[in-house]
Amino acid sequence: MTGGPEPFDDLDAGPQEPLPRKTAASPSDKMSLTGPSNSPGRSGHLQDLAARARDYAKASSSDNTRKAYAADWRHYSAWARRQNLPALPPDPQVIGLYIAACASGTGGGGKPKSSVGTIERRLSALMWNFAQRGESFDRKDRHVATVLAGIRRTQGPPPEQKEAVLPEDLLAMIATLDLGDLRGLRDRAILLIGFAGGLRRSEIVGLDCRREDGLTGGWIEFFDDGLLLTLRGKTGWREVEIGRGSSDSTCPVVALETWLKFARISVGPLFRRVVSGKVGPDRLTDRHVARLVKHTALAAGVRGDLAEGEREKKFSGHSLRAGLASSAEVDERYVQKQLGHASAEMTRRYQRRRDRFRVNLTKAAGL
Repeated sequence: MTGGPEPFDDLDAGPQEPLPRKTAASPSDKMSLTGPSNSPGRSGHLQDLAARARDYAKASSSDNTRKAYAADWRHYSAWARRQNLPALPPDPQVIGLYIAACASGTGGGGKPKSSVGTIERRLSALMWNFAQRGESFDRKDRHVATVLAGIRRTQGPPPEQKEAVLPEDLLAMIATLDLGDLRGLRDRAILLIGFAGGLRRSEIVGLDCRREDGLTGGWIEFFDDGLLLTLRGKTGWREVEIGRGSSDSTCPVVALETWLKFARISVGPLFRRVVSGKVGPDRLTDRHVARLVKHTALAAGVRGDLAEGEREKKFSGHSLRAGLASSAEVDERYVQKQLGHASAEMTRRYQRRRDRFRVNLTKAAGL
């Protein structure tokens, strides 16, 4: 089995066998109330609507999310097949056994024990795939919820977060770049824009110069006081303001202006590959951001107190995002808005260097 069937496929698939059970009126049932579905002119119109509806349904989640959900569905289906258990319809007891197998490292595929985060993602993937097949599943069912609660309690310490790149770290990382060539100018702009905007690595490389350039992931607008990014995020469109810095050498807006000027880019993807000193048309992948952060952090000696192997695991593209959340000395709600988080609790997960011990309850209690 692969991922879920495309929504609205039944509208233009022609006659189908009756479903074994029926929980609600299907689209064809509802449309039969207004006349025969195969009347002249109607089928072509419905096929156009079905195609548009499928496009909107695809746009409800990112390509990476759909790929991850499809992979998780294949993992679950393969496990159920090996155990001679039905993958469909969803059975809470089967799902409970599946997540127990994942947590114990017997889920198959030669993979080690799955973390709590991985198991929760797989549950979300199963719910999505079940919904695409018209099946309902309650992850709060006791056969699933109690097993998951036990996994959380016995999985050991929480996952280790990536290191935040703080302002002093960022300046040291930029100092390792060769600003005499296009690659160095581009990478400086990526680091500064990613940090100042609190951006995900996919948001950085998804930017275009103008709104008219295809709306891949967003676009930019320059103003006297700074830069406005319009981004397509996980929950829809949002605006991110990046103000000008205190000096040109550390200003993200100036860094981006310099890159665009010397790269001679005015339309299309903002950040592109540089091959043999020449700027190509291809957009960078988000993996470049992760490699860039890791490479420059190691070159700058960030967290030099750790062994080389440990340091390499500490940094990723998210280090820029966590760095802004940890460094900005402003009201938390402004950081939450910049990062595009739905809750303050999520923002706090990114704050590696909070104002710990500023409020000392021990002294306040008289000790």
